[in-house]
Parts: sequence; structure tokens; C-alpha cells
Amino acid sequence: MPAGMGINGFGRIGRLVFRAAMGNPDVAVKAVNDPFMDLKYMVYQLKYDSVHKQFAGTIVAKEDGGKEFLVVNGVEIQIFHEKDPAAIPWGESGAE
Repeated sequence: MPAGMGINGFGRIGRLVFRAAMGNPDVAVKAVNDPFMDLKYMVYQLKYDSVHKQFAGTIVAKEDGGKEFLVVNGVEIQIFHEKDPAAIPWGESGAE
């Protein structure tokens, strides 16, 4: 069973970690936190990378009941915009 993972920060390094995790069967990304990037820009930044090229998969934004999700290859990943990582309910999203 893959380990549930949360990523705090979705800048260059966070996106690289995300891409690596998506290619690793032992890891499942469950949540991403970035207090400064909106959901639509997250989709754009992940989809089109000037160095690592276009993401080889599907990426869409989803909003449901006041919650935000990146849907990557059909898998929903919850998005948070908290400045204090301790305030994020990582466990509720499935991150360990």
C-alpha cells in the first residue's frame, strides 16, 4: 500500500517532488499546501514546465463544497492555502 504524502509548497521544488511522487508506485500524493498560489495557476505551473516540459498526464482543477482539488490522472489531490502548516488537516486528507 503506498504511503500517503502531503507537500508543503508548490514552487519549483514542490512541483519536482510532486512529479517524482506521481511516478513512484510506493507514494500517493494526498494533499498540497501553497498559501500564495491559486488553484488555476497550480494547474498551469504543473502542466507546463519550461525545464521539465509538459506533464505527461491529465491535470484539471476541481472545486467542490468549498474545497479545492487538483485532479491528476483521475486522482483527486486536496489543495490547502494555509500559511501555518500546523493548521493543515494533513491526516484528514490521507497524508501520513
